[in-house]
This record gives sequence, structure tokens and C-alpha cells, in this order.
Amino acid sequence: MADLYLKNLESERLQLWATCRLKGLARDTPERQRIAALDEVIAAHKAKAWG
Repeated sequence: MADLYLKNLESERLQLWATCRLKGLARDTPERQRIAALDEVIAAHKAKAWG
């Protein structure tokens, strides 16, 4: 079964990453901070899902 929560998180991360790449945003911008937060949430979700 598809994990829609995880897919949504990964989709948001990819959108933000693409925006940051196109605009050339620095590491301390809110978008880049959100990507880092999403990375943590995704990793925690995967760890919980896989054991």
C-alpha cells in the first residue's frame, strides 16, 4: 500500500529544492531550512515504518 504521507512530504521537498535551485537561494533561507526539517521528518517516518 502506498504511504501517502511520505509521498506528500517527498513531493513538498522536491518542489522546494527545485525552487531553491532555480533562484540560487542560500542555506539560511526559510525554504532551505524547511528542506532540512523535511529531511528529518522523512528520515524519522522511514525509520518508524521499517522497524
